[in-house]
Amino acid sequence: MEERLQKYMAQCGVASRRKCEELILDGKVKVNGIIVNELGTKINPEIDIVEFNNQIIKIEEKKLYIMLNKPEGYITSAKDEKGRKTVLDIVNVQERIYPIGRLDYDSSGLLLLTNDGSIYNNIIHPRVAIKKKYIAECRGKFTESDLKKFKSGIDIGGYVTAEAEIDVISEEKSFNSRKNSNEIISTVEISIHEGKNRQIRKMCASLNHEVISLKRVSIGNIKLGYLKKGQWRTLTSEELNYIKSL
Repeated sequence: MEERLQKYMAQCGVASRRKCEELILDGKVKVNGIIVNELGTKINPEIDIVEFNNQIIKIEEKKLYIMLNKPEGYITSAKDEKGRKTVLDIVNVQERIYPIGRLDYDSSGLLLLTNDGSIYNNIIHPRVAIKKKYIAECRGKFTESDLKKFKSGIDIGGYVTAEAEIDVISEEKSFNSRKNSNEIISTVEISIHEGKNRQIRKMCASLNHEVISLKRVSIGNIKLGYLKKGQWRTLTSEELNYIKSL
Protein backbone atom coordinates (compact mmCIF):
# COMPACT_ATOMS: atom_id res chain seq x y z
CA MET A 1 0.00 0.00 0.00
CA GLU A 2 1.46 3.34 -1.06
CA GLU A 3 1.89 6.27 1.28
CA ARG A 4 3.56 9.67 1.20
CA LEU A 5 7.32 9.56 1.69
CA GLN A 6 7.39 12.11 4.53
CA LYS A 7 4.72 10.16 6.44
CA TYR A 8 6.73 6.94 6.12
CA MET A 9 9.90 8.72 7.30
CA ALA A 10 8.07 10.03 10.36
CA GLN A 11 6.81 6.52 11.16
CA CYS A 12 10.41 5.33 10.99
CA GLY A 13 11.31 7.85 13.67
CA VAL A 14 13.50 10.09 11.50
CA ALA A 15 11.76 13.32 12.55
CA SER A 16 8.38 15.03 12.55
CA ARG A 17 6.46 14.93 9.27
CA ARG A 18 7.14 18.64 8.65
CA LYS A 19 10.85 18.22 9.32
CA CYS A 20 10.91 15.20 7.01
CA GLU A 21 9.45 17.40 4.27
CA GLU A 22 12.41 19.75 4.71
CA LEU A 23 14.86 16.84 4.52
CA ILE A 24 13.26 15.69 1.27
CA LEU A 25 13.48 19.21 -0.24
CA ASP A 26 17.14 19.39 0.85
CA GLY A 27 17.89 16.27 -1.24
CA LYS A 28 18.86 14.12 1.77
CA VAL A 29 16.49 11.26 0.96
CA LYS A 30 16.82 8.49 -1.63
CA VAL A 31 14.22 6.03 -2.88
CA ASN A 32 15.66 2.94 -4.57
CA GLY A 33 19.03 4.67 -4.85
CA ILE A 34 17.71 7.84 -6.48
CA ILE A 35 17.58 11.21 -4.69
CA VAL A 36 13.99 12.42 -4.28
CA ASN A 37 13.25 16.11 -3.63
CA GLU A 38 9.54 16.35 -4.43
CA LEU A 39 6.95 16.29 -1.65
CA GLY A 40 4.32 14.48 -3.70
CA THR A 41 6.39 11.30 -3.85
CA LYS A 42 4.66 8.12 -2.72
CA ILE A 43 6.36 4.85 -1.83
CA ASN A 44 5.39 1.25 -1.11
CA PRO A 45 7.15 0.25 2.13
CA GLU A 46 7.01 -3.44 1.18
CA ILE A 47 8.84 -2.88 -2.11
CA ASP A 48 10.74 0.42 -2.09
CA ILE A 49 14.03 1.03 -0.25
CA VAL A 50 14.23 4.40 1.46
CA GLU A 51 17.53 5.92 2.61
CA PHE A 52 18.23 8.94 4.80
CA ASN A 53 21.83 10.12 5.07
CA ASN A 54 22.78 6.98 3.10
CA GLN A 55 21.23 4.71 5.77
CA ILE A 56 18.26 2.46 4.98
CA ILE A 57 15.32 3.29 7.23
CA LYS A 58 12.49 0.97 8.26
CA ILE A 59 9.52 1.15 10.59
CA GLU A 60 10.57 -0.20 13.96
CA GLU A 61 8.08 -2.85 15.06
CA LYS A 62 6.97 -2.32 18.63
CA LYS A 63 8.34 -5.11 20.80
CA LEU A 64 5.77 -6.81 22.99
CA TYR A 65 6.33 -9.03 26.01
CA ILE A 66 3.12 -10.56 27.31
CA MET A 67 2.10 -12.88 30.13
CA LEU A 68 -1.12 -14.87 29.68
CA ASN A 69 -2.98 -17.10 32.12
CA LYS A 70 -3.97 -19.62 29.46
CA PRO A 71 -7.28 -21.40 30.01
CA GLU A 72 -7.80 -25.04 29.10
CA GLY A 73 -9.18 -25.60 25.61
CA TYR A 74 -6.81 -23.32 23.70
CA ILE A 75 -3.98 -24.32 21.37
CA THR A 76 -0.56 -22.81 22.07
CA SER A 77 0.00 -21.73 18.49
CA ALA A 78 -0.59 -18.82 16.14
CA LYS A 79 -3.12 -20.90 14.18
CA ASP A 80 -4.59 -24.40 14.20
CA GLU A 81 -5.25 -26.60 11.17
CA LYS A 82 -8.27 -28.15 12.91
CA GLY A 83 -9.86 -24.77 13.50
CA ARG A 84 -9.58 -24.90 17.28
CA LYS A 85 -9.22 -21.74 19.35
CA THR A 86 -5.64 -20.53 19.87
CA VAL A 87 -4.07 -18.29 22.49
CA LEU A 88 -4.04 -15.47 19.93
CA ASP A 89 -7.84 -15.47 20.08
CA ILE A 90 -7.36 -14.21 23.66
CA VAL A 91 -4.37 -11.91 23.20
CA ASN A 92 -5.64 -9.71 20.39
CA VAL A 93 -2.94 -7.20 19.43
CA GLN A 94 -1.92 -5.60 16.12
CA GLU A 95 1.66 -6.89 16.27
CA ARG A 96 2.46 -10.42 15.09
CA ILE A 97 3.32 -12.21 18.33
CA TYR A 98 3.95 -15.88 19.02
CA PRO A 99 4.02 -18.07 22.13
CA ILE A 100 7.31 -18.93 23.82
CA GLY A 101 7.29 -22.70 24.23
CA ARG A 102 4.17 -24.78 24.65
CA LEU A 103 1.39 -25.43 27.11
CA ASP A 104 -0.89 -28.39 26.38
CA TYR A 105 -4.43 -27.90 25.06
CA ASP A 106 -5.91 -29.25 28.30
CA SER A 107 -3.48 -27.45 30.61
CA SER A 108 -3.69 -23.92 31.99
CA GLY A 109 -1.45 -21.29 33.49
CA LEU A 110 1.52 -19.12 32.67
CA LEU A 111 2.37 -18.62 29.01
CA LEU A 112 4.68 -15.94 27.60
CA LEU A 113 4.22 -14.39 24.15
CA THR A 114 6.46 -11.99 22.23
CA ASN A 115 7.64 -10.78 18.83
CA ASP A 116 11.25 -10.52 20.03
CA GLY A 117 13.30 -13.46 18.75
CA SER A 118 16.22 -12.85 21.12
CA ILE A 119 13.97 -13.15 24.18
CA TYR A 120 12.40 -16.28 22.72
CA ASN A 121 15.82 -17.95 22.49
CA ASN A 122 16.74 -16.91 26.04
CA ILE A 123 13.93 -19.06 27.42
CA ILE A 124 13.75 -21.90 24.89
CA HIS A 125 17.45 -22.64 24.29
CA PRO A 126 18.50 -25.93 26.00
CA ARG A 127 21.60 -24.32 27.55
CA VAL A 128 19.40 -22.12 29.74
CA ALA A 129 17.66 -24.99 31.62
CA ILE A 130 15.17 -22.60 33.17
CA LYS A 131 12.96 -24.14 35.86
CA LYS A 132 9.22 -24.30 35.21
CA LYS A 133 6.87 -24.92 38.14
CA TYR A 134 3.45 -26.60 37.92
CA ILE A 135 0.59 -27.49 40.24
CA ALA A 136 -1.02 -30.83 39.35
CA GLU A 137 -4.04 -32.65 40.69
CA CYS A 138 -3.58 -36.40 40.30
CA ARG A 139 -5.44 -39.56 41.16
CA GLY A 140 -3.91 -41.71 43.87
CA LYS A 141 -1.43 -41.31 46.69
CA PHE A 142 2.23 -40.70 45.85
CA THR A 143 4.40 -43.15 47.76
CA GLU A 144 7.98 -42.46 48.81
CA SER A 145 9.04 -44.78 45.98
CA ASP A 146 7.00 -42.72 43.48
CA LEU A 147 8.58 -39.49 44.65
CA LYS A 148 12.08 -40.94 44.45
CA LYS A 149 11.53 -42.21 40.90
CA PHE A 150 10.03 -38.89 39.83
CA LYS A 151 12.99 -36.94 41.18
CA SER A 152 15.67 -39.19 39.63
CA GLY A 153 14.15 -39.41 36.14
CA ILE A 154 11.46 -41.53 34.48
CA ASP A 155 11.28 -43.39 31.17
CA ILE A 156 8.31 -41.87 29.34
CA GLY A 157 8.57 -43.98 26.22
CA GLY A 158 12.05 -44.04 24.75
CA TYR A 159 13.19 -41.00 26.71
CA VAL A 160 14.37 -40.74 30.30
CA THR A 161 13.55 -37.40 31.85
CA ALA A 162 16.11 -35.30 33.68
CA GLU A 163 16.02 -34.91 37.45
CA ALA A 164 12.88 -33.14 38.62
CA GLU A 165 11.40 -31.77 41.82
CA ILE A 166 8.10 -32.87 43.34
CA ASP A 167 6.41 -32.05 46.63
CA VAL A 168 3.04 -33.25 47.89
CA ILE A 169 0.87 -30.28 48.89
CA SER A 170 -2.27 -32.13 49.97
CA GLU A 171 -4.15 -35.42 49.83
CA GLU A 172 -7.95 -35.52 49.96
CA LYS A 173 -10.55 -38.24 49.70
CA SER A 174 -12.98 -37.93 46.80
CA PHE A 175 -15.80 -40.04 45.41
CA ASN A 176 -15.15 -41.47 41.94
CA SER A 177 -18.56 -41.89 40.30
CA ARG A 178 -17.09 -43.98 37.48
CA LYS A 179 -15.71 -46.55 39.90
CA ASN A 180 -18.42 -45.98 42.50
CA SER A 181 -15.79 -45.78 45.23
CA ASN A 182 -13.66 -43.33 47.19
CA GLU A 183 -10.18 -42.40 46.04
CA ILE A 184 -7.29 -40.15 47.02
CA ILE A 185 -6.71 -36.97 45.01
CA SER A 186 -3.16 -35.68 45.44
CA THR A 187 -2.16 -32.10 44.76
CA VAL A 188 1.55 -31.87 43.95
CA GLU A 189 4.00 -29.13 43.03
CA ILE A 190 6.32 -30.18 40.20
CA SER A 191 9.38 -28.39 38.80
CA ILE A 192 11.11 -29.40 35.57
CA HIS A 193 13.49 -27.64 33.20
CA GLU A 194 12.67 -29.68 30.11
CA GLY A 195 9.68 -29.23 27.84
CA LYS A 196 8.88 -32.52 26.15
CA ASN A 197 5.38 -32.96 24.77
CA ARG A 198 2.95 -33.72 27.64
CA GLN A 199 5.96 -34.55 29.80
CA ILE A 200 4.42 -34.17 33.25
CA ARG A 201 1.30 -36.11 32.28
CA LYS A 202 3.48 -38.93 30.94
CA MET A 203 5.71 -38.93 34.04
CA CYS A 204 2.71 -39.20 36.34
CA ALA A 205 1.02 -41.83 34.14
CA SER A 206 4.14 -44.00 34.30
CA LEU A 207 3.60 -44.13 38.07
CA ASN A 208 -0.13 -44.89 37.60
CA HIS A 209 -1.23 -41.39 38.58
CA GLU A 210 -3.66 -39.84 36.11
CA VAL A 211 -3.38 -36.05 35.91
CA ILE A 212 -6.78 -34.45 36.42
CA SER A 213 -5.62 -30.84 36.04
CA LEU A 214 -2.30 -29.17 35.35
CA LYS A 215 -1.43 -25.51 35.81
CA ARG A 216 1.92 -23.78 35.21
CA VAL A 217 2.58 -21.15 37.87
CA SER A 218 6.10 -19.93 37.10
CA ILE A 219 8.89 -19.85 34.52
CA GLY A 220 12.11 -19.10 36.36
CA ASN A 221 11.50 -15.91 38.36
CA ILE A 222 8.43 -15.00 36.28
CA LYS A 223 5.38 -15.84 38.40
CA LEU A 224 1.73 -16.06 37.36
CA GLY A 225 0.61 -14.50 40.62
CA TYR A 226 -3.03 -13.46 40.84
CA LEU A 227 -3.61 -13.06 37.09
CA LYS A 228 -7.02 -14.61 36.40
CA LYS A 229 -7.57 -17.35 33.85
CA GLY A 230 -8.03 -15.87 30.38
CA GLN A 231 -6.44 -12.53 31.33
CA TRP A 232 -3.10 -11.15 30.11
CA ARG A 233 -0.73 -8.27 30.82
CA THR A 234 2.60 -6.93 29.61
CA LEU A 235 5.71 -7.90 31.55
CA THR A 236 7.11 -5.44 34.04
CA SER A 237 10.55 -3.92 33.46
CA GLU A 238 11.89 -6.10 36.28
CA GLU A 239 10.52 -9.27 34.65
CA LEU A 240 11.87 -8.27 31.26
CA ASN A 241 15.32 -7.49 32.65
CA TYR A 242 15.37 -10.92 34.27
CA ILE A 243 14.65 -12.66 30.96
CA LYS A 244 17.28 -10.57 29.15
CA SER A 245 19.83 -11.61 31.78
CA LEU A 246 19.42 -15.33 31.08
